Amino acid sequence: MNTHKIISGFFFILAMTLNFGFVYGDPTIIEQHSAYELFFTIIVNLIATILKLGDKTQLGAVLLATSLVADLQLLASAAVWAVALYGVQKFTVTTSVTIVSLAGGAFLANLVSVILFIGDTLKSKR
Repeated sequence: MNTHKIISGFFFILAMTLNFGFVYGDPTIIEQHSAYELFFTIIVNLIATILKLGDKTQLGAVLLATSLVADLQLLASAAVWAVALYGVQKFTVTTSVTIVSLAGGAFLANLVSVILFIGDTLKSKR
């Protein structure tokens, strides 16, 4: 077994499932979406991005791109939430939907990453 593949796969899948857990629920009701879960999703996504940095293959470049997209969208989601809580803007339904939508885009990027990772794993020789 390849220990690096196991650790990488663990973080890729954990990032996707945490992201799904945050997005799941009614996007208009922010109480159904935990700020702690968004925070942990961002941390795990950043770890997954770091794990993707060493791969110099074409697939590695695509995996890194998907991870960077997810990171950007999750950080934007957290920024919108922070501005809504502590900034000038009030927390509205539109703000809630924006937060969840950005995290939903990150979920799709994570899903693509996991599908590519699984495809590469199935393709590789034993």
